[in-house]
Amino acid sequence: MPAAAHPPRRRRALAAAAALPLLLGALGACGYGSEKKNDGANAAAQGRKLSADTVRIGYFPNLTHATPLVGEQEGILQKALGGTKLRSTTFNAGPSEIEALNADSIDIGWIGPSPAVNGYVKSKGKSLRIISGSASGGVKLVVDPKKIGSLEDVKGKRIATPQKGNTQDVAFLNWIAGQGWKVDPQSGKGDVSVVRTDNKVTPDAFKSGSVDGAWVPEPTASKLVSEGGKVLLDESTLWQDKKFVITNVIVSQKFLEEHPDVVEAVLRGSVRTNAWIAANPDRAKASVNAALKRLGGKELPAEVIDPAWQSLTTTDDPLASTLRAQADHAVKAGLLEEPDLSGIYDLRPLNKVLTAEGRPSVGAAKLGRQ
Repeated sequence: MPAAAHPPRRRRALAAAAALPLLLGALGACGYGSEKKNDGANAAAQGRKLSADTVRIGYFPNLTHATPLVGEQEGILQKALGGTKLRSTTFNAGPSEIEALNADSIDIGWIGPSPAVNGYVKSKGKSLRIISGSASGGVKLVVDPKKIGSLEDVKGKRIATPQKGNTQDVAFLNWIAGQGWKVDPQSGKGDVSVVRTDNKVTPDAFKSGSVDGAWVPEPTASKLVSEGGKVLLDESTLWQDKKFVITNVIVSQKFLEEHPDVVEAVLRGSVRTNAWIAANPDRAKASVNAALKRLGGKELPAEVIDPAWQSLTTTDDPLASTLRAQADHAVKAGLLEEPDLSGIYDLRPLNKVLTAEGRPSVGAAKLGRQ
């Protein structure tokens, strides 16, 4: 039937239908009911590249860095980044990772609280920000039960820590002071001999008898137990709610300023990795071991990884109040001058991600950038 032959009501309906696509197009051009085309999360979800071609991350091949180990192994971090490539570098010590961050060799790193504080203080607050938590716990005092039967017996013995001024070294010195004993923080000599020993060397030193015990993170602690050691103290028992930060996420301030969408994407991957670990603990443990084998050619045996894994908790919360306390312990021990930590945290990108994931925000214990 010709258009003129349609009844008036029919002609009006046809005209309205013809105009509808034009109206919707005009509304979409004005932004009403349309998606935000440039949103970083949408870009990553669609596999598009964000504002940087590549993001370079750093972490330790260590259980306390389970988040990046699992996140990279399972592809969760890369998925969150979309078309932006993830490139990783592993480190064995916090100072070397801070040096890499300062030298613009990495952009984002997983690291312990003491090197993060030291890096921030030495740069007078200009090098880095802490942008998330990653792990809590996983530190123990393991001793030779033939030589040490109680906490009082630690006095006069040789106890290893990983490095002078590192997180475990500070914790042990603080515990020693709490017993009323005296130790020179620089030399490690005193009522207890604090022997600064690389974690890779500590098991051999323990077996040979050159140290009587060690205040160390996992999996070194469980390695010592597998060699006949005994857990005399779990550091978590010294903290409120048995929680204390062992690993943070840091970012160079330059990268945060220039590529906030990439930082947000890495944090989204970190949050989702931690959620996956919590929901799949056995699979996550296997994933960590696979990552360790890929990076170092060797898996951890069950008698080491099983107890070590149980003592660690991944977390998005940076547990900022415990970092403040750890810094105070370093000052008290004489390893750090009173630091100005105001602004060391910038948790705004993390809290944005947490809100989008339907999870509660976290705080910076008055040390955050506003």
